[in-house]
Amino acid sequence: MDPLSEVLSLLKPRSTLSAGFDAGGEWSIQFPDQQKRIKCYAVVSGGCWLSVDGVPDAVRLSAGDCFVLPSGRPFRLASDTSLEPIPANRVFPPARPGGVVTLNGGGGFFCVGSRFAVSGAHADLLMGMLPPIVHIRGESNQEVLRWAVERMRQELHDQQPGSHLVAQHLAHMMLIQALRMYLAQKPNGGTGWMAALADRQLGAAIRAMHAEPARRWTLQELAERAFMSRSAFAEKFKETVGLAPMEYLVRWRMLLAADRLENTSEPVSSIALSLGYESESAFSTAFKREMGESPRRYGRERRSASRANGAADHGDRRRAISAAPAERDSVRIVSD
Repeated sequence: MDPLSEVLSLLKPRSTLSAGFDAGGEWSIQFPDQQKRIKCYAVVSGGCWLSVDGVPDAVRLSAGDCFVLPSGRPFRLASDTSLEPIPANRVFPPARPGGVVTLNGGGGFFCVGSRFAVSGAHADLLMGMLPPIVHIRGESNQEVLRWAVERMRQELHDQQPGSHLVAQHLAHMMLIQALRMYLAQKPNGGTGWMAALADRQLGAAIRAMHAEPARRWTLQELAERAFMSRSAFAEKFKETVGLAPMEYLVRWRMLLAADRLENTSEPVSSIALSLGYESESAFSTAFKREMGESPRRYGRERRSASRANGAADHGDRRRAISAAPAERDSVRIVSD
């Protein structure tokens, strides 16, 4: 797979709710820490301001725009940034089945989209590789994204049989297409993993490491893939990604190993060999340094937790099925 597909596969994003938001009048809503959730929404009509914790400037969203919040940080949506925000839990019911939430009668701003829970090992490290805001402007060449947004709008409005599942698939398409378009825009002067992947030189080196993680890469070989001198490549990579090239390679290997330890019964020795380590002890040392515990303990604890979460998810699905008739109704909220 390509690097973006690999990172998303390790994150295992699962659409937990696809919904619409229809607001009218003046409003401002503060959303809390998303607790390892990715938000992906598209503006169908109207406009508002988006502010994300840790990002100095608010972003103006207009009809046709799409935005992704991959970092899970608290954020605010508002018609006017000077307004005192109200908590999101006063507007959005904690356990709603989907549909459209309407505020102040609606009619001024409308968006559709989904939130994704991520369940991959060390999701905080993986989410840290993504930018705090991905903003795709409406004038971009985004026919596929527009089609997905319109289809989701119709599914949320019509609530036909199977709408929930269709909306989930459309949400995944929106998320991947938005991130793909962000890479195509090649953000200049940015930092972080996505900026590096979008960079022609650094992206070539990252793709090489992802294609052959077990290879005994040298700094010189990676610099050659980037068509740069070794010193210039090392400096640019560290400044953009925040890690030296070899540090990044080791971290990526350990993230791959963590996923296999959690989801397979492969022996540690086999995983070590497949990732370029000649001895299990060398691999175990590197793994513990990156992940904070030995690979055997890590795999044992994560597999146990995964079985417990699977049982809980099964119960949630049964409750959701029993509540399915309620999905035909929109949720209408009027603020104070």
